[in-house]
Amino acid sequence: MSLPDVIEIVPLTALLSAQVTVPGSKSITNRALILAALANGPVTLRGALWSEDTQAMFECLEKLGFEVSAEPDPDEPANRTFKIQGLGGLIPRAGTPEQPLELFVSNAGTAARFLLAFVCLGKGTYRLSGVPRMHERPQGALIEALRHLGYRVDAPNNKLPAVVHGTGPRAAHCEVSISESSQFASALQLSAPAGGWQVEIRDFNPDEAPYVTMTLELLKAFPWSGGDFEIEPDASGGSYFVGADYVQRVKFPQAAGRIVVNHWPTSGWQIDAEFPKFLPFPTEVSRERDLGDAIMTGITLASLHGKPVRFTELGRLRVQECERVAALRTELTKCGAKVEETGDTLVVQPSALHGAEIETYNDHRMAMCFATLGLIVPGLRLKNPACVKKTFPNFFQKLAAPAPHGLGVEIRDARTGRILGPDDLLAE
Repeated sequence: MSLPDVIEIVPLTALLSAQVTVPGSKSITNRALILAALANGPVTLRGALWSEDTQAMFECLEKLGFEVSAEPDPDEPANRTFKIQGLGGLIPRAGTPEQPLELFVSNAGTAARFLLAFVCLGKGTYRLSGVPRMHERPQGALIEALRHLGYRVDAPNNKLPAVVHGTGPRAAHCEVSISESSQFASALQLSAPAGGWQVEIRDFNPDEAPYVTMTLELLKAFPWSGGDFEIEPDASGGSYFVGADYVQRVKFPQAAGRIVVNHWPTSGWQIDAEFPKFLPFPTEVSRERDLGDAIMTGITLASLHGKPVRFTELGRLRVQECERVAALRTELTKCGAKVEETGDTLVVQPSALHGAEIETYNDHRMAMCFATLGLIVPGLRLKNPACVKKTFPNFFQKLAAPAPHGLGVEIRDARTGRILGPDDLLAE
């Protein structure tokens, strides 16, 4: 059975101690898939995320002619062990100008951007497309950089769908801006060694571009001659369970039980691994310097804090799976939160919250953020909860699983009141 169209999260009623495992990092998995295809030999990726975004990348590599396989991971149902035969920069299949090879990237920004650069190394024509929202998301800075490298990219509005005419490696130089997305630079960096490209990032500050730094570190650590590579758990996905621990400390301040995420990332590659340091909240948190997507978890829970919290430099949230700044303000206001939006800043005031029906905008992080808020706010209902399949398909199963491996949360079909079991809670 599939998730109902609307579900209700029942708040925690008692303190619990839990140790939760979360799936592998989406950001690392999709970078590692590209690097594995570029390696000079077979690569095994362990702990890799298996979700809508990574399946899109996996299926595109398969369509490009790479030998790839995905085997179940006995330790985590939402992970896989990938095996990829790297070909040292060669891409086996291509289309023609009259009949390009079609690559569907769904709503995966990493797949779209990384593949735009990657297929330039092929010898032929490729057409990349996705869901309607992906056709709205910015790609211009990357497309212009590829054109400066000497590749022809047909994209009249500099967005997807785009047709790339691959002509293989070519020694060339380009500059790229990451003002709209750091994925533009990462896309170029991943394929640059095989392509012979020199990539200059305008106004690059490592403290303000953590996902670019992640890419650079992966390039250093990857087994280029073939071998095994372990993908660490996803810190952004883990932020919801760190947030759940904060919620229960707010609700049961004198109690000693804790919710812990197993194998919390310590590599320094994921900026959202810093999230626990921001609970309880400081006066100000920056999307550029402090946190990545986990800042959404912080914004959603900030009303529970006893003082106003200012979230700054949120501009990139506006051009992701939805217009996230407006979406967060709108949906939190429905719950009674006092939220002020000024430019790319949200100020969240301490507020008495109540239940509401939350529009998730087909955005996985909106669904998971508000599910976390539902652990303390009665009557919170989520529309289209299955959108979590993008990065965390078994998220609601983790919430509902009994402690110590889950939170034992009661989740209901909001239309009928029926309590949902494990088979009902997998997002497919």
